[in-house]
Amino acid sequence: MNGQIAWGELFFSAGGRAARAPSWLAALVLLAIAAVYEALVGPTLHWLTGWFVYPALVYCGACVLSKRLHDRGRSGWWAALILASVVAVWPHPNGFLDFVFFLVLVWAGVELGVMPGEQGANRYGPNPLRTGLIA
Repeated sequence: MNGQIAWGELFFSAGGRAARAPSWLAALVLLAIAAVYEALVGPTLHWLTGWFVYPALVYCGACVLSKRLHDRGRSGWWAALILASVVAVWPHPNGFLDFVFFLVLVWAGVELGVMPGEQGANRYGPNPLRTGLIA
């Protein structure tokens, strides 16, 4: 991303790597959009528009998660488990299986939100924080 964040690429492309800060910001934006949508839309309109809003949010979330997983050296397919966990516990968890999904989200929070990316280039591309340096 050449030191600058390309927002269109972050939200609409699953290839490459993304650093922690842009990934956190993108995740917060997507969660805020979902929360505002839930708060503003009534049940009838929710049934009609949800078919368009939620697939778009899931797609953008998968792209952001894939890039961050790539930065950690993991396959982007792990994003499917994380997104399934988000869907399972949104807006609030109920029961034992949701507790398991919550544990997946805790793992994802630590793995993707706290742990740094791989230092150098990996199979998914160069380190997004060190693109200007020659290694």
